[in-house]
Amino acid sequence: MCKLCSILFVLAAAIAWKFNPASAQSSSTVLVGAGDIGVCGPAQAEATAKLLDEIDGTVFTAGDHAYGSGTAQQFTSCYHRSWARHRERTRPSPGHHDYDTRQAAPYFKYFCANAGPADRGYYSYALGAWHIISLNSNTNSRSWGAAQEQWLMKDLAADRSDCTLAYWHHPRFSSGSPHGNQLHMRRLFKLLHAHGTDVAIAAHDHIYERFAPPDAEKRADPKGIRQFVAGTGGAKLYDIGPIRLNSEARNAADHGVLKLTLQPQGYAWEFVPIAGGKFRDRGSGKCLAPSFSKGASETQSNFAR
Repeated sequence: MCKLCSILFVLAAAIAWKFNPASAQSSSTVLVGAGDIGVCGPAQAEATAKLLDEIDGTVFTAGDHAYGSGTAQQFTSCYHRSWARHRERTRPSPGHHDYDTRQAAPYFKYFCANAGPADRGYYSYALGAWHIISLNSNTNSRSWGAAQEQWLMKDLAADRSDCTLAYWHHPRFSSGSPHGNQLHMRRLFKLLHAHGTDVAIAAHDHIYERFAPPDAEKRADPKGIRQFVAGTGGAKLYDIGPIRLNSEARNAADHGVLKLTLQPQGYAWEFVPIAGGKFRDRGSGKCLAPSFSKGASETQSNFAR
């Protein structure tokens, strides 16, 4: 199964490039998804999957695919019945419930090569003109810590795209209750900010939220990262807690997906609610100039403090 997943994904990318080599750099592409998805019983995960049925592009996930412990049975019963029909075009990231079972072994087996190297939980790929990074924000993962930080430094140093987006599970900033800001993501967020990353997406709190670009210390920064929380994939929604600095839009009423239209020099976002939902959020932004001049050595120096 994993070998087949890998072959299908590589073939799809190769065919798209062969028949339209210029389009990867000159046209827009779509990245769409959410986190906190597969709960057995309630119909919200199927409702968000129906949104994906109508939206072309690559699907991201921001963790917590199969409640409540990410077992193989729960992937089959709670996730596979809804979002599974988009598995071949899904590039996931793991959540803490995925890690409740054997270092997320069922997660890696389910998504195969699309989840990146086995047991690591972080990887990157090109999507049109954009550089996309999927990170592992789980502190109980064997890959958490220096190894992932060193990999990210090298990945960013090698990247020459004008636009960069990263996604993971635990949000650096969130007004959601009960979780809120996740301080353990500060180092990775700081590294992404130093490179000039444009967009970050997380979940964990079962809400939708959009932040004005901050730096890693919460200070408003026109060269900061615009962060979204999109924990609206299917699990029961949370309440909004204390409103965090730089929060611009919030929703705890409607499930839905976050759709990003990625252009060569910018992006547009849209929160798309499930049928019957009323909350919408739309906007656009331009890409920052990546901090290529910083280089990996300066970034490593800053992180050593």
